[in-house]
Amino acid sequence: MTTVTAPAFTGSSWAAGDFAGTGQMLRLYLRRDRVVAPLWALLIGLLPALQAVSIRGMYGSPEQLEQLAATTAASPALIAMYGPVFGSSLGSIGTWEAGSAYAMIAIAAVLTVIRHTRVEEETGRAELVAATSIGRFAGLTGALLLTGGAALVAGITCTAALLALELPLSGALAFGAALAGSGIVWATVAAVAAQLSTGARIARGVAFGALGAAFAVRAVGDAGNGVLSWFSPLGWCLQIRPFADERWWVLLPLGALAVGATLLAYRLRRTRDLGAGLLAERPGPPAASPALSGPVGLAWRLQRGSLLGWTVGFGLYGLLIGGAVNSVGSMLDDSGSLRDVVTSIGGSADLEKSFIAYAITVLGAAAAAYSVSAVLRLHEEETTGRAESVLATAVGRVRFAASHLLFAIVGPAVALLVSGTAIGVVWGATDGDLPNKLGESLAGAAVQLPAVWVITALAVLLYGFVPAYTPLAWGVLSATIVIFLFGSLGGLPQWVLDLVPFVHPPKLPGGAFDLVPILWLTAIALTGIVLGLAAFRRRDLRQ
Repeated sequence: MTTVTAPAFTGSSWAAGDFAGTGQMLRLYLRRDRVVAPLWALLIGLLPALQAVSIRGMYGSPEQLEQLAATTAASPALIAMYGPVFGSSLGSIGTWEAGSAYAMIAIAAVLTVIRHTRVEEETGRAELVAATSIGRFAGLTGALLLTGGAALVAGITCTAALLALELPLSGALAFGAALAGSGIVWATVAAVAAQLSTGARIARGVAFGALGAAFAVRAVGDAGNGVLSWFSPLGWCLQIRPFADERWWVLLPLGALAVGATLLAYRLRRTRDLGAGLLAERPGPPAASPALSGPVGLAWRLQRGSLLGWTVGFGLYGLLIGGAVNSVGSMLDDSGSLRDVVTSIGGSADLEKSFIAYAITVLGAAAAAYSVSAVLRLHEEETTGRAESVLATAVGRVRFAASHLLFAIVGPAVALLVSGTAIGVVWGATDGDLPNKLGESLAGAAVQLPAVWVITALAVLLYGFVPAYTPLAWGVLSATIVIFLFGSLGGLPQWVLDLVPFVHPPKLPGGAFDLVPILWLTAIALTGIVLGLAAFRRRDLRQ
């Protein structure tokens, strides 16, 4: 790709022409994201209200809400996962449990900005646009306007939905503002990350690394004396305290960070060439190591960073789950409705074991997300043309694809077993029964793998037969998660729930072990993977 050199600037001023064509770029991005952006904005915006409805049904009296708040306040593990509870009203408890929306909108904002900035440069489309009268800042500005607008839609939707539940106006406005603020802040962080590397994958890694660090700082701070939480944007969102004597002034640091990151992104964009990154690429060794002598070694080199990140995240979450077991048991005792739901999902009258089974099932869905990302890495190798270079050698198509699918199959197993080990160690150490608790947790994690592999097989089928639609695997996974979470509360036909792979494995620990669904899920996954590989072997490569 030909490098387009940035025009020279005098002083630190920005020319008005640098923003020329911003409207056209925004219209282009709106057209490309006309389905995805409204979808994530509305879904995330409705999440807090749905959570409040769930809390209202499970905790029907003020006394139960007060007991829930007291139980949470006494559990450092729950505080680390969700943040502190600042009140015992329905709005306060409901939005506390929906605090994950701050991170969800951050993830959506990062993906949207990187998609319309660094991905455009990496694929060469930005170079074609730069050859016209479009200014150098038009693409970045359009991406920020699109993402910021979607975040505002999510905030407005959230406020309207909470008001529809007849919750106080001030609390609904505060939560909506905090939600929109989180999306806007992380959109600007992604804009900065997009300037640093020549690759979209590294840019996403930088932004998500910052998000992970913000979550860790917030979790450690909230579990401690709370001081450290003030160094995290996610902590700021919680400190706005919707429905609990709102702190409106906390929106100021969110706004200051967004403005500062935006100015930094523009400054960095001005000082680099189109297609280049500010982080210099390290020159490789003169000769490749023996590990890169085959496709498996190459796949390991490409997949190892993602696998390590996911595994560490699973381990940390497992530690939190193991530490929260006893507190959650007390919480479930306070609500008959919630107890019934968890025991139904967990398959056991033992509340602690049912909670562990439910948590591991959610981790199984997360492991499927890693597996889909590993398959999409194979798809990316093909669309960028790198697969063609590998296949021009003596490496066959099935061998090449299998090298990446190895990580899509084994990677979830590693992550789930690490999380199962973390849960079992903390749970067993707390109860004084380490060997049994560890074994039960590992068994619960292991039986989720066939369900994960069914999602893997679906992604492989899409890649083999209709490669252009391989990313639709994300949509299918999202649909299965939504059906699982809301179907568990009742109201959905059984045949709809049966479409979700994660409802079929034995509900361990606590439930009865049944080998039949494991064999069926494994057979379905194996069949799908074989058919997908066969289709890939016969079709043309896609550029």
